[in-house]
Amino acid sequence: MKKFSFIFIFIIVVVPLTMYAKQSAIPHFSWMKDVGAKTFRTSNKTYFVNDFGAIGDAVFICTESIQKAIDQCAANGGGIVTFHPGIYLTGSVFIKSNVNFNIPKGTMLVGSQDIADYTEIPTRVAGIEMSWPAALINITGQENAAITGDGVINGNGKIFWEKYWNMRKEYDPKGLRWIVDYDCKRPRGILISDCKNVTVKDVVLYQPGFWSLHILYSNHVTVDNIIISNNIEGRGPSTDGVDIDSSSKILIQNSNINCNDDNFCLKAGRDADGLRVNRPCEYVVIRNCVAGYGAGLFTCGSETSGGIHDIVVYNMKAVNTACGLRFKSTVQRGGTIENIYLSDIEMVGVHDPLVVDLNWNPAYSTSKLPDGYNPDSIPEHWKKCSKTSI
Repeated sequence: MKKFSFIFIFIIVVVPLTMYAKQSAIPHFSWMKDVGAKTFRTSNKTYFVNDFGAIGDAVFICTESIQKAIDQCAANGGGIVTFHPGIYLTGSVFIKSNVNFNIPKGTMLVGSQDIADYTEIPTRVAGIEMSWPAALINITGQENAAITGDGVINGNGKIFWEKYWNMRKEYDPKGLRWIVDYDCKRPRGILISDCKNVTVKDVVLYQPGFWSLHILYSNHVTVDNIIISNNIEGRGPSTDGVDIDSSSKILIQNSNINCNDDNFCLKAGRDADGLRVNRPCEYVVIRNCVAGYGAGLFTCGSETSGGIHDIVVYNMKAVNTACGLRFKSTVQRGGTIENIYLSDIEMVGVHDPLVVDLNWNPAYSTSKLPDGYNPDSIPEHWKKCSKTSI
């Protein structure tokens, strides 16, 4: 088992960490020039989803029509898939290579509240690889793709928040707090998985059922000038802002996040399953962003098994965020966190500027199968969660 590096504590202290630092304190490494999407070359040929049967009346389910437009655009070499103004109800859609999925001003995509409208796919959720509903908007296994526009993506996820809280009432008394997040299948807002050269720019996203924007097993991704606001009509559980998960050469900038969990978060796998995958989160730049309500302006963990290293975060502001800089894991999780550079971090109304916790949320992090359950007959993802080493 790859051990957790306790040097982690000292690394956090010695890197440039300031509340109000001069510009000269911002580190410059050669790898920083290579973060973010390197290509954004798509044809200007435009495909309107309306020509494929989509109706923006907030009632007609447009999933099939939107997907047809995307597929046709990709088959013809790429271009722009866009919408006439309106409100479009949809389930999971999948963006293809060389497609710019453009949501223009005056357009809102609204997520279906029927979980059947979210195709189950193999993915990783909270550090465990398993079958899980696809996100509302997905880019999986693609290159040179984009999500752009001044429109709105409304995850419409309150029904999934309520489902989670109801399951907690059932699971917690049974000693199953550690598995309820995985059993309660809730769609993410945007998933970018196994991709290269992807851009997400200018869109507004709110109220996803689960995490907002999940960047998984990908490299050279740019997220620029987006707004995430997840506390509309309540505060959705685990509605993280941006999660960068075992990915490399990622640039996040000029964005604003209000959520009900970690705002900008780095992850690298949980326990034995994360050690098996053994992919780090590395070479990430996060800059010029604002966090409002949330659990942490900048967070490493709690999924750390594959390691997190070479991260630069600067020109950031937290306003009324629970934590400023947050490092969390557990001693059985494994992984090393190192070379984290933090500069020009402004905090206003923040309760805990710096938190380091190696025993984070034991009821969730420590997976113990209660008496009365047969280890041989439980679901596969339960088995993955209940292992602490390989």
